[in-house]
Amino acid sequence: MVKKKKHTEDEQQDQAVNQEIESNVDVQTEQSTENTTEQNSESSTAIDTESNSLEKQLAELQDKHIRLHAEFDNFRRRTLKEKADLIKTGGEKTILDLLPVIDDLELAHKSIQTAQDIDAVKEGVIIIINKFQQYLKQQGVIEIEAQDQLFDTDKHEAITKFPAPTEEMKGKVIDVIKKGYQLHDKVIRFAQVVVGE
Repeated sequence: MVKKKKHTEDEQQDQAVNQEIESNVDVQTEQSTENTTEQNSESSTAIDTESNSLEKQLAELQDKHIRLHAEFDNFRRRTLKEKADLIKTGGEKTILDLLPVIDDLELAHKSIQTAQDIDAVKEGVIIIINKFQQYLKQQGVIEIEAQDQLFDTDKHEAITKFPAPTEEMKGKVIDVIKKGYQLHDKVIRFAQVVVGE
């Protein structure tokens, strides 16, 4: 009986220890669950905060994109308008600079009607021609030298070939039908010439 009693006491102690262990496990499980819930709550709050932050950044970037696109459209329209205005009025300065020459030509025309001295009329026309040539030089337009020069296809356009008066004139320009001009280094009109053969 002592053995049974001892055995029963041992069982009771084991049961008490087991109950205490189970109680501790339950408490720890509850704490763990509470901690996990708190962590999940904190994690969820952090995710929501980060999500809100990203949404704000996205909205800002979209706004910047829309504004940049609008600025580019405005720039493109303004540039096109400036180009159109430049094309329309680009020759304005050239025309304004030519007006004095036209005025001189009109005066010459009037004076031809009543002129008695033909030498004065010739002198007036020469002055107008010189004035116009000076204007062309100011604009960078120069006459292409052609008379008695070797025929150059980069500057001359052969209208016809004619027998050369001398042996040394073969392959050279013997007559200029229309003068040629170049603007700076670019030929804007080829000299029309007769070439000796």
